Amino acid sequence: MTTWLRAGAVLLTGLGLVAAAAAWRLTHSVRASLAVLLDFLTAAGLLQLAGEPSWDSVILAAAVIALRKLLGASLHLSSTNRTTSGDARPLRPRR
Repeated sequence: MTTWLRAGAVLLTGLGLVAAAAAWRLTHSVRASLAVLLDFLTAAGLLQLAGEPSWDSVILAAAVIALRKLLGASLHLSSTNRTTSGDARPLRPRR
């Protein structure tokens, strides 16, 4: 069963890379594509924990979740600070 879970985690990681590339291609938003990638990596890490949990897999899953939270908060803060002075109207990203 552990080999199936490990193969599923590798498959999820690969699908996450493909989905993140597709999200970036469709939205041209690094924030959206990074969120998609980190969601898939979180799922892959949790899938590995379903097998025989070791300290290495627990630390890896915790690191991915912490990275997801940190980058998500950082990207959220950077998107809210993109305003002009005066009317405080948000800037539109260039395409």
